[in-house]
Amino acid sequence: MTGSGWDGAGFRDQVQAALDDFLDEQTARLAPLGDDAGRLLAEARGVISGGKRFRAAFCWWGHHAIAAPSDEKALVRACAALELLHASALVHDDLMDASDTRRGRPATHRGFATAHQRSRWRGDPEQYGAAAAILLGDLLLSWSEELLRRCGLPLEQVAPALAVFDQCRTEVIAGQFLDVSVQARGHADVETAMTVLRYKSAKYSIERPIHVGAALAGAGPQALARLSAFGLPLGEAFQLRDDLLGVFGDPATTGKPAGDDLVEGKRTVLVALALDGASEADAALLDGSLGTPLDEDEVAVLRRIIVDSGAQEQVEAVIAQLAELAVGSLRSGSFDPAATQVLEELASAATQRVV
Repeated sequence: MTGSGWDGAGFRDQVQAALDDFLDEQTARLAPLGDDAGRLLAEARGVISGGKRFRAAFCWWGHHAIAAPSDEKALVRACAALELLHASALVHDDLMDASDTRRGRPATHRGFATAHQRSRWRGDPEQYGAAAAILLGDLLLSWSEELLRRCGLPLEQVAPALAVFDQCRTEVIAGQFLDVSVQARGHADVETAMTVLRYKSAKYSIERPIHVGAALAGAGPQALARLSAFGLPLGEAFQLRDDLLGVFGDPATTGKPAGDDLVEGKRTVLVALALDGASEADAALLDGSLGTPLDEDEVAVLRRIIVDSGAQEQVEAVIAQLAELAVGSLRSGSFDPAATQVLEELASAATQRVV
């Protein structure tokens, strides 16, 4: 329960129930394919379980900011579609980053590769795992649009939200490719890193989920623009916090190894600022260490370089500024007062996660 009285845990349970029901439908549909489809569906259930459900929550309150819902169950299903999109992005992202874990469990490609090895099947286990991850990510992406379209609201009400959803999927996929290209080049200045952050994460994490909910409520261009003034800077602050967690986060909290972003070689805003602010020797060590296997001591050294460069402090300051800008825009947006209060609480939860 929050200060507004909103039952966030209960909402998360509703979203999970909507996802489980949808997976039950897909299980019945794919039953003729036998055990292989069963394994894919079992992994899908694992991938969509848990999480903070920020995207679903922002969709829900984006709708309430404009109007009360006519069908709350249908709106929950629409919100759940955002979580399928998120799950798709995570599966593909883990494969592209060669991540071993996600939320404390094996990443999809690792799990299927291990199953291949244990079964002593033919071919390359890693290739099998990669194929499974690509296909599951594609399936989840397809399902996200299906669940939104079939959420239970009239099609004329859903159509504007589908248009937003189309734009959202285009942005996140193009942003992901930009991220892959930046890592391949091994260089990103602060401006480029911010562009990656904005399109790969910030827009699809907060701005577009709010837009989907608002579009379902009949919001016009002006209302969507006012919501962008809240959602976009907040999404940027949210991802900057995630970048800090990727370097300084506790593995027990993040479900990822310590310093995982450093091992994966991610060229984040945090890293770009550190390279700008560190001494020549420290910058060279940090730059040369990104994307290489690192033990705990080596991670600790790179963390020290980032702290000493002032980058951690700078990112914390930017997070605070963006969050203040977002909340100020929300308060001046003339939205439903109850929705405004909960959106402020969500903004705090999204940006003040403990490093």
